[in-house]
Amino acid sequence: MKRIIISLGALTSAFAFSSCQPANNAQANAGTGALLGAVAGGIIGHQSGSAAEGAAIGAALGGAGGYAVGNEKDKRQQQQYQQPQPQGSY
Repeated sequence: MKRIIISLGALTSAFAFSSCQPANNAQANAGTGALLGAVAGGIIGHQSGSAAEGAAIGAALGGAGGYAVGNEKDKRQQQQYQQPQPQGSY
């Protein structure tokens, strides 16, 4: 019962801390990474006897990885917006 409560708490907090419409890719990917990391960590942790600890570690690592990927996407988009548009003749 304790594992179920902790797992539900981790899942609830992952949903609570992710916004409905994130402002950028870093936020969106961090929330997605944390959720996927928590699920994967919970499954792996369950096999080793500590599902809650695995879910917490997976959520932290997944969130950090997702943020890094989203941040790079944001940088790439920002560079595209800042490049001058070619001036063509009509």
